[in-house]
Amino acid sequence: MAGCGTIHFFGIYSKELKVTFGYDQETLNLLSFSKELVVNIGIYAGLIAEVTPTWFVLLLGAAMNFTGYFMIWLAVTGKIAKPQIWQMCAYIYIAANSMFYIYIAANSMCFTNTGIVPACVKNFPESRGIIIGLLKGYIGLSAAIITQIYIAIYGVQDRRSIILLIGWLPAAITLVFLHTIRPIRISTENQQHSQNQNKNQLRMFFQFLYVSIGLALFLMAITLTQKSVVFPPAAQAATATVVCIIVLLPLWMAELVNWKLIKQAPHVTIEKPQEVIPSKQEDPASSSSQREQQELEYQEVKKAKPLFSIDMLIIFIATLFGLGSSFTATDNLGQIGDALGYKPQAINTFVSLHSIWNFFGRIFSGFASEILLMKYKIPRPLMLTLALILASFGYLFIVFPFPGSLYFASVIIGFTLELQLPLCVTIISELFGLKHYALLLNFSQLMSPLASYILSAKITGALYDKEAKKELARLGLQRIKGQPLTCIGTQCYKLSFTILTAITLFAALGSLVLVKRTLKFYRSDIYKKFRDNAEKVVKAEEK
Repeated sequence: MAGCGTIHFFGIYSKELKVTFGYDQETLNLLSFSKELVVNIGIYAGLIAEVTPTWFVLLLGAAMNFTGYFMIWLAVTGKIAKPQIWQMCAYIYIAANSMFYIYIAANSMCFTNTGIVPACVKNFPESRGIIIGLLKGYIGLSAAIITQIYIAIYGVQDRRSIILLIGWLPAAITLVFLHTIRPIRISTENQQHSQNQNKNQLRMFFQFLYVSIGLALFLMAITLTQKSVVFPPAAQAATATVVCIIVLLPLWMAELVNWKLIKQAPHVTIEKPQEVIPSKQEDPASSSSQREQQELEYQEVKKAKPLFSIDMLIIFIATLFGLGSSFTATDNLGQIGDALGYKPQAINTFVSLHSIWNFFGRIFSGFASEILLMKYKIPRPLMLTLALILASFGYLFIVFPFPGSLYFASVIIGFTLELQLPLCVTIISELFGLKHYALLLNFSQLMSPLASYILSAKITGALYDKEAKKELARLGLQRIKGQPLTCIGTQCYKLSFTILTAITLFAALGSLVLVKRTLKFYRSDIYKKFRDNAEKVVKAEEK
């Protein structure tokens, strides 16, 4: 997962595309839209995962990741002829597409019933907020991790090489761990779904959390230090090495726990998945367990809210305006830095800080919302409302900039972006059930690429180009064909981010309505049915 966030690098290398090919800002944001489109509509990737083994899906993802970014790198470095805009969209489409294949096999936004996020939520129904936040947190850290490796290998000024790096590095990670990412089945003589087991699971989750927070704090300290201090090559190589070691630490912890469990309980075995051959006679316990699970899912769907409801409409609005504004701000972060006169090193810092606080947002949304819900019965949509309000303050730092304001903006935008996404997918699982969770997840996020196109390409990009043309007119100059449109000054993004602020506050108001509508639901014991079903399944298996 630490290699799955390469789409967040668009803010760094987008300037190279603009300068090399003479794109205006509207065209550049159109490329960004092609990235958001494929990342949010990937149902066919799930269909491929349905009929092929996990290793094939991963291998296909690695091949597409390398191919897409490698073609972009060849184009930017002039090794191939200048591509047409549709070709660049295709390259970005292929590269971003591969992220979905990796997500499918690893854990993120898989949109089929065999996807990993739905599976994890079903496996840990009483910790769904925690598991979603924890597993997706490393995507948020991805840009900061890869940035350290990029600086160690290529240096600070070489922006073009980062395109090549995000092409081969995630593909290499995939190939290294290809044989380890697979479904497994734990077989025991007597399974116990007890309170002690839940405590052990939570303890392990929190151990992973502590390591992850340590990594995030280390990355933030290094990033802020690099803002004012140029590391020598040896020091940068050492920093990147430490980062890689900390990234691998949870893997070592998990293996250590597995080894201890096997040593203490020799009867516990981990079996490779085997093809299930139907037989005429079914095991009564297994059959009873399946019936109990099917009954649970049926009752949950029966009690869940209808898909086409006011609640889903409100979630659509929050996704369209809230996430759409955050994605727009993220993709324009590099250009905003250039417009406000920041140096390339500072822009790298923005992207890294954005990535690090992506992680904190994901983790906070999972753990904090779960604790607030369990202890104080605070509804999860209220946290979504607060995230949207906080995001609007981040946009105001761009509307009314002051020295260093973009550092605060990048932190707030990164934090609130990843607060919103896990909260939305968790709320959907609670309000609409788990039986068709992957489908509901896909359906709910259809608005995100539409928002990216409208807000990024048609509003932010168009207004930027308009200001750039005004600047040329004031200087009495005309744009030379093939030269990029460049706008310098606070006016470049003032109007567009004023619009983003207004619509984000509108989304917050809609989310507040959802808080009122779900208050009674969240004050009840929403996980009771899962505990009751677990007890029934255990009793059936013991018989």
